[in-house]
Amino acid sequence: MPLPRALHLRRHFQRVVLTRPWLTFVVLGLAFFCFGMVTLNLLHVLRANAELILDNGAMALADGGARQLIELVVDGYLAMLAYVVMKTCEHTLSHWLADTSDTEPSETETESEH
Repeated sequence: MPLPRALHLRRHFQRVVLTRPWLTFVVLGLAFFCFGMVTLNLLHVLRANAELILDNGAMALADGGARQLIELVVDGYLAMLAYVVMKTCEHTLSHWLADTSDTEPSETETESEH
């Protein structure tokens, strides 16, 4: 049974991006800026769109209010995706930076000292 496409994408992201700290950092920055740009005016425009639809009803929906509302919802999901990518990269980098296994003495070294 073939793996779902999302699982292939996840494995590819882990293999290509998360195994390279420098690339993880670059993707973290890109996701951060993408999240910021998408959410910059999202709530303001969404509120204005809702007011337009509530004030003008079906006429506002027919004049493009419905399409704009759908675009705003899609933008919200894109912002959420960028946030998840950003947090995943942050988590990976934080664990990589906090990893002290290279600096801690091994058990054989500590046993030989005693």
